Amino acid sequence: MTACTTAAPRHTAGALRLVETSTSRPTSVDTGPYTDAMRVHCPYLAPSVERGLTTWTVYRAEGDANAVEAELFHAGVQAAEWLRPLIHRPHGFLRCENIVVLGDVPGTSHRSLMAWPHWALKNLYAPVGVMFGKFYAGEKEFSRTGARIPAAPVSFLPVRAAVRRRDPQFLHATPDLAAALAVAEDDGRDVFENLPYDWTEIRTWTKRFLPPVKLSTSSPDASACPSRPSS
Repeated sequence: MTACTTAAPRHTAGALRLVETSTSRPTSVDTGPYTDAMRVHCPYLAPSVERGLTTWTVYRAEGDANAVEAELFHAGVQAAEWLRPLIHRPHGFLRCENIVVLGDVPGTSHRSLMAWPHWALKNLYAPVGVMFGKFYAGEKEFSRTGARIPAAPVSFLPVRAAVRRRDPQFLHATPDLAAALAVAEDDGRDVFENLPYDWTEIRTWTKRFLPPVKLSTSSPDASACPSRPSS
């Protein structure tokens, strides 16, 4: 881990309560039927699951929206830094760590809570070949070909090795991010070098990567990044 990931305790610590540590067979959430149904949509999922390399860490939101956002971001950093050295080991490209979010924050959806942490994490880690996704509990999803994807039983952020020949195809709405991912190489760099580690400052920093025009909600790529704030 980098020095940043072992920084002093954060004032937002506790906004996400750890329910279950990383495991391929979680007991706090039932992911089995969903994982089985998703195998047809991902060629890497079946061999990953069979080797016990698809894992789930479960959290419950117990803070306000900003604090939960901050802790989701730091949970993503922890997962990415754990994954980076493992990617280059045998079958490392099959590893996938899923960060599950349970619980409600009054007045805020899981979609809103996950949007900025997901966007920041994608931009931080795409250049070193780590890919972040996001799924929302019960939400209808469709593949690029229009095929229906099973609704996720829980909201989660998957963290995995990027597939450089495939993943940029899913990032049409963010061409700069797609370009970075297409040539990604992990040289062991500290992704926080010359960057702040405080979540509020990171969120401000990551706004510079937003596309200049707000995407239409009818676009299949509309959820690729957060909408710009109105003020």
